[in-house]
Amino acid sequence: MNIPTAHLSGTEPDPHGPPLRRFLDPGYTPLCNSLAEIRAGIDALDEQIVALLAERGRYVRDAARFKRDAFQVSAPARQEQVFAKVRALAEAKGAYPEVVDACYRAMVAGFIAREQQDHAAMAPVEDGQ
Repeated sequence: MNIPTAHLSGTEPDPHGPPLRRFLDPGYTPLCNSLAEIRAGIDALDEQIVALLAERGRYVRDAARFKRDAFQVSAPARQEQVFAKVRALAEAKGAYPEVVDACYRAMVAGFIAREQQDHAAMAPVEDGQ
């Protein structure tokens, strides 16, 4: 029997091959005609996401100027506000809430670690200077 390699477990899918599975949801509308098109779309989104992360990082860095100590940098109440906000946004935008939540928790942890470093490298402002 001649089995195409895309059907074998443990192999990478053929990026130009036909779909091997279909959704049972009759309302599902495919976005692309091949895995290669999907990957190109994801790559384009990744470029935008990284640019937005860089911009977010600049805001996080600037925020360190307004915080007195490590507790204020970590701002646990603000973290919970952000997580609640993005979970609601995920649901409103049709994203997977559990994925958005996991991404934001990891991202915020990384930004806090970086902001802690930035904060520690700063000098206090004296007399409103």
